[in-house]
Parts: sequence; structure tokens; C-alpha cells
Amino acid sequence: MELTPRWIRDLERLLPIRSQYIVAGNIRDSFLTRFQEGMTLAPLLRCLWNALQAQGYRFMLVYNPVEGLRPYPNEPEAVELATRHFDLKLQEGAMPMSLEGLSGVMDKLPFLREARCALVVDFASRLTRQPDHLDATEHRFFVAAERVSLVATPIVPRGADIASPLGKARFNPVVWLVNRAQDLPSWFALDSARIATINATLPDYETRHAAAEILGGRFVGYAAGSEAERAKYAKLFADTTDGLGLSDLSDIAQLADRQEIAFRDVDDAVQCFKVGISENPWKKTYLREKIADAAPFIEERVKGQPQAATKTIDILMRSVMGLTGAQARSSGNRPRGVLFFAGPTGVGKTELAKTLTQLIFGNDSAYIRFDMSEFAEEHASARLLGAPPGYIGYDAGGELTNAVREKPFSVILFDEIEKAHPRILDKFLQILEDGRLTDGRGDTAYFSEAIIIFTSNLGIYVEDEHGRRVQNVAPDDHYDVVESRVRIAIQDYFKFHLSRPEILNRIGDNIVVFSFITPPVAALIFAGMLKNVINRVREEHKVELVIPEAVRAKLLALCTRDLSNGGRGIGNQIESSFINPLGRALFRLDLEGRGEVAVKDVVEDENRIVSVVLG
Repeated sequence: MELTPRWIRDLERLLPIRSQYIVAGNIRDSFLTRFQEGMTLAPLLRCLWNALQAQGYRFMLVYNPVEGLRPYPNEPEAVELATRHFDLKLQEGAMPMSLEGLSGVMDKLPFLREARCALVVDFASRLTRQPDHLDATEHRFFVAAERVSLVATPIVPRGADIASPLGKARFNPVVWLVNRAQDLPSWFALDSARIATINATLPDYETRHAAAEILGGRFVGYAAGSEAERAKYAKLFADTTDGLGLSDLSDIAQLADRQEIAFRDVDDAVQCFKVGISENPWKKTYLREKIADAAPFIEERVKGQPQAATKTIDILMRSVMGLTGAQARSSGNRPRGVLFFAGPTGVGKTELAKTLTQLIFGNDSAYIRFDMSEFAEEHASARLLGAPPGYIGYDAGGELTNAVREKPFSVILFDEIEKAHPRILDKFLQILEDGRLTDGRGDTAYFSEAIIIFTSNLGIYVEDEHGRRVQNVAPDDHYDVVESRVRIAIQDYFKFHLSRPEILNRIGDNIVVFSFITPPVAALIFAGMLKNVINRVREEHKVELVIPEAVRAKLLALCTRDLSNGGRGIGNQIESSFINPLGRALFRLDLEGRGEVAVKDVVEDENRIVSVVLG
């Protein structure tokens, strides 16, 4: 299996016919390189020199705008040849040089026959401020470089053995190292048939697998592991590092060495590197204990939604056991859990998300929330991910990506997802499938340790054949009817309205339909809210508020006569029918020295103004 980097193979193949090369992309990575002692990871310059040396090259000249020009490798023979043929005046191994001086080196390079050599222009992306708006000096330099590319000819060094690598005609090439090909003037490569652009790409699976075997010795217990265990480790290392460079793999191995992570736990080391968490919180004992007792905790805060509570607990248990995406060959970096809460307004969708956060973090405000009605316009995606490169504010990153990098172990709530622009919804495909997003700065945020929750009112109202909004489900419908109709409406929305069934496929069977608030459940919600009011009066005024059963029943009737807005509607009614008049009454009452205050009655006059009578 050929593991030499593809860009090296392309360069070797083109050396007889191209005089200059623009190597773009993953240039700051490490690369698999074969030396006499075997395959190892090496930086780009060492990898490039290893390939050129095998072709009979004697030295390289490496230029960067800071140091100037220096011979490579820093060995006596290479330094002597470079100094003699190019009249270098080295200071601490390098010679400061302007672009004009570098042009002079380029002029000599193609015609040197005494020793085959190459010129590498490093940090070429930083040679100009604006590649398509050059000043006079920069323009002269690139025109001269283009001219050199056209007049150069492949040569055979004097006295070379025709049977050796030196006996074959090759150019003395110029190699430009850039982040992106467009960092050089657009006309430079397009107008010259002698300049080839080569992409240094991220390593593929086979390359990562080979690197994993090289790096295995840095993990605890690797030397004592069986052949089967080592093979499993290498596969897992390669699987979980898709999208990373070989230098990242080396950093992961170094991290594992410092933290004494065993090779069998390589996935923990990868996650530690990606999200910055030194230990996997999903494997903590305290979290398992919390989730084991989650049912009564959720039912206490979210009334009358047993199906939603059960589904949520299932997702949490699956996440703790590491079984998310277990049906796939590789779960990759998918989020720990995905939930889609659908149902009428005010039935506990957002409250369940808060409860879930309270359960895991001990604080129900610790979740990351995005109101998707704020992202109804396509350009609003710049807020989530950051502006594209080159636009104002691109270096600030996005609200979503910044938040996830800061809190990778989190609950992320996307409220009222159907109100977002369809183009923004496309971003969730990458989150749900690959578990990562890259912002305008080029930084990647990983969602592999997060639980994603979407909420939606889809399916409660639909459009009839005349385009009018009509109610699709009613409060007196059985739960099975509500669930069936809401699910169908959600499927129709993603498949036919958005034409994005793939988003629905990523969500899978994680749609949780909430039922309407029924009168018995409304009574429970009312009792909980009234208890909160009593507690608040006690905390603020050190007074016990006593409410007789007859007054409670009267308040219950007032506050639950309309359940169309769910629990939120009950809260609004308590505020207008009890809290506001209670505030008026307490304001006028002298509470000094009183241990309790009784609510004797709640009265509604002919103008529907409610008053509270205190005793």
C-alpha cells in the first residue's frame, strides 16, 4: 500500500515537465515519510527534502519573509554548496533578503548544473498584503518569477551517471508553500503552463491508520497489548480522527502519554483533544446515579407528559452507555443525544429541556438556547457560524460555535426550529451527522459531547386546501391521534415544504410529541405555581400566606378555564387573577410583626377586575 503523501507523488511525477509548484492546503501538517530506519511522521520540509534527495538533489534553499534565505538541510555539504553557488552571506544560518534579492536567486536557480537543487518559498501567502492588488515591487517580483518558470529547462548535472537518478533530466524547481492557491496573484499560475498547483490534503483513513500504529507506543499498555487489541486500537484511532491532520494525531498521543491514557481508551484521548475536556463526564458515576433517579425528578417539574419523560430518560441512558449511533459501523462524532420536542404551546417542551439541564448540571439555566425566530433570514447564519472569511467580523467566530467550544459538555436548545430559514436548517445536517461545524475563522466546534434539543409547534395547525390555517388536533383528541397527526405533519413539512427529508432522517425516531394539557394536569400545574407564589411571599416578607381550600378552588376555576395556551397560559392567568391583586393588597397592608396572612376571598367585579381580600 502506497503511503507516501499524494502531493509528493504528484511533484515527483511532474519534476521533468514543470519548473514551479504551488503547494496549497494542509502544509503545516506532518506527513508519513520513509527513511532508512522505517516510516515516521515528518514536517513538510523534511518530507519534501527526503523525496528530492532520492531524485539526486544536493540541497534546498528555503526562503521566508522573516528570516530570509537559508540552506537546507543544515549540514556542512549542503551549506557549502549553497553558499558557493549563490554567494550567500549567512548570519546565524540565514541571509536576510528582499524580494529583489530573491528574484536574483530565482534567475540563477534553473541553470545551475553543478549541483541539482530547489528553492522553497515558505509563507508565500504572506508575501503580499492583497494578492490581486500588488504594489510595483510585488508586481515586478511575480512577473520575474513567471518569466523564470517559462525560460527554465530540465537539466542533467555535469558528469552525472546516466543510469542514476542524476542522469535523468529534471528541473531545479521553485516550490511555493501557501495556505490557499488564491493567496498568490490569480494570473500567476493561470497564465503559465510551467506552474503546477498541487493540493496537500488531510490524511485519508489508510494514512491515519498507519500513523496510529507508529504512535501506539506513546499510549499506556500498548507494548503489552495483544495483536488483536493493537489492531482494534489502530482502527478506532483512525475512525475517530476523520478530518484531523497527522500532527493532530501526534498531539493526541502526546496528550495520552501525559495523562497516562491507555491505548484501549484512545477514543477518550481523541475527545479530550477535540473538545478540551480532560475526562469524559458521561462516564462519571455521579451522572449515572442522577439519571437512575430521573423519572420522579422530571415528573415533578413537567406534568402530564409521561411519554416525553420516558423518551428523554432513554436518550440519557443511551448517552451514558455510549450507545448513540451504535447501529452504524461508526458513530463518528455524532451528538450524545438528539431530541425533537413537538406539540402545542405551553405544554412543557422548553421546561423539559430546562429540567434535563438541571438534572445534568444542577442548574436549569446552564443550557445553550437559540430562539430560531431570530434566524428567519438567510444572512442570519453569520450569527451562528460567523461571517465568511474576508467579511467584517469574520474573525469573531459564530455564537453557536463559540458557545460549544466554551461548553462542549452541554444541552443545546434550538427553540421553534420551524421559524429558521431553510438554508440555516442545512447546517444541522452537518451537526447531526458529523457532529462538527467550522466557523468563519476556520476553527472547528465539536458537538460530540452535547445533547441537541429542537422544539416545534409543527402539526398543531396546518393549511387547508384554500391556504387557511386550521387546527389539526384538538385538546379532547386521544394522545395516539395527536401523536399520529403531528408526526405526519412534521414529515410533510420536511419532505414537501422544505424538500429536505435528509434532516428528518438525521433526527430519526427521536421525535417526542407532547399532549395537550388536560384538566387534571392543569390542576397539578396550578398547584405547583401557587406553591411557588407562597414560597416567594415567605422569602420576601417572612410571612406565611394561608389560602383556604374554597379560595384555591375559586382560583383554580379562574386560572384553568382556558387551556388553549397550556401551562404558560395558566401562569399568565395566575399572574393577572392572583399575583397582581395580591401585590396591591399586600402593598396596602402593614406586615410588621405578622406571622401569617390569610386570603379570605378572590373577587371579580363587573369590569372583570379581580381583587384579593386579606385577613
